[in-house]
Order: sequence, then C-alpha cells, then structure tokens
Amino acid sequence: MKILSIQSAVAYGHVGNSAAVFPLQRIGVDVLPVNTVNFSNHTGYGAWRGPLIDPSDVADVITGIEERGAFPQIDAILSGYQGGEGIGDVIIDAVARVKAANPKALYACDPVMGNAKSGCFVAPAIPELLRERVVPVADIITPNQFELGFLTGTEPDTLESTLASVDAARAMGPSTVLVTSVERPDREEGTIEMLAADDAGAWIVQTPYLPMKANGSGDVTAALFTAHYVETGSAQIALERTASSVFDLLQLTLDAGARELLLIEAQESYAHPKLQFAARQVR
Repeated sequence: MKILSIQSAVAYGHVGNSAAVFPLQRIGVDVLPVNTVNFSNHTGYGAWRGPLIDPSDVADVITGIEERGAFPQIDAILSGYQGGEGIGDVIIDAVARVKAANPKALYACDPVMGNAKSGCFVAPAIPELLRERVVPVADIITPNQFELGFLTGTEPDTLESTLASVDAARAMGPSTVLVTSVERPDREEGTIEMLAADDAGAWIVQTPYLPMKANGSGDVTAALFTAHYVETGSAQIALERTASSVFDLLQLTLDAGARELLLIEAQESYAHPKLQFAARQVR
C-alpha cells in the first residue's frame, strides 16, 4: 500500500507527518511524505522556529513525485492541518491528479479546526475552505465531535444527534466518517468514544478516558484508520484496530509522564494491536 501524506512536519516531537509516517511504515505502508511546514516543534509550545513551505514549493514536490510515475500506485492521499488557503488548493489538485491516474485511490481528510475545550484555532478562512471545497472531494473524513458540528452546522452530543450529524457530513461528499472524541452525556463515567460510519453501517467503540492532552494523537488516529480502511474496506475493523493502537500509545505516554507522544516506544501497538475494545454496531 502507498499513501501520499501531505502534512506539517516537526523535528522535535510528533505531529503531522512526524506523527503519521512511522506508525504507517510500521504496519507496512509505503509513505510518500510531503511536508507543508518544517518547524522545530509544534506551536503548542508558544515558540517555534522554521519555515512555512510556500504552497508552490509543496506543489513542486508533488509534481516531482508524479514525474517519477508514482501516481498510479498511490492507494490513498492523506491530509491534516491546513495552515492557509493556498495549501488547500494544492491538496485538491493533487487529489484530482492521483485519482485520474488511479480511480480507486481514496482521499482521507482530517479537517483540523479545533476542539471542544479550546474552540476553533485555525485561520478564519479555513473552516469555509474545508466545508465548501475540501470535504466535498474527500472519501474519508476524521473530525472530532466539535469539528463534525462545525462542518455541518449542527450540535452533536447524543448518539442520535451525532449519527444525524454524520449523515449530514456524508451528504457533503465523503462516504466514510470517523468521529473522534465523542462525549455523550449518557456514556459511562470515565470513558470516551469513537464512531465510524460508511455505507455498510455505523459502529461505536468505547475506551477509558485518559486525562491528558496529546498533540499529534489525532494525526496518528487519522493515519491508522485510513490505512486499515483501505486495506480491509471495513469501518468496524479499522475502528477497532485504530482504537486499540492509539489507546496503548496514549497510555504509555501518560504512564511515562511525557509531554510528547512516545511514538517509537509504542510501535508494537500499531504492528500488533491487542483489539481489546470491541466496536458495537449502532446502525
């Protein structure tokens, strides 16, 4: 399997491609990483160094990959945080060109906009760009519950309202939706859930809630879910594998008291997920 991953990169820590590439490689995926920034560290530290890469330079790298004849072998395109409008255009164009070369290729978009605790933290133009132009060309999207509501103009909270919001998102274009950080008022105390839906149905998986903030965990989640879905065609299997791997990664990081994900140390959880959490079909 080959995945073209167009995301940010950092030298210190693990977000964007610096979070997605190694777990994908560890499960046997050939990743073609195209970086949109080259920062010293993620911006959550409040200080960082390094350049935003000009969208024309990102496009040049993608064109170079195309010139090597790689596009027909690409099974999926993956994108995450989009720092500006220009990079959205580059990604949309790349998706069209890869799909022209391989009509079976899937585009997985993680529509990063914010979260329930901190609200929307991207540039004002990004939500509209995602809603109007990017999500409609995606096959898979992986929003958190807050982003799902933002994208669809809804307020998902219960299982029923979250499923309704997923239906609204699927009506925008993507056939498969993974919703992370699902927090229902009636869930068991001390738990958190993820929900995945496609043409075959909808499944929810519940894990213990871990009291931590982990930059990059969403990037790992989107990457693993995409790869498992491309491989199996099953939202249920992809959901169970991803939940198992990401939970063990987060538990290891929490137990160590680490600020950054222990991405390398947790590698066995990607290669051999324990499948300790069963997904329940809800539709």
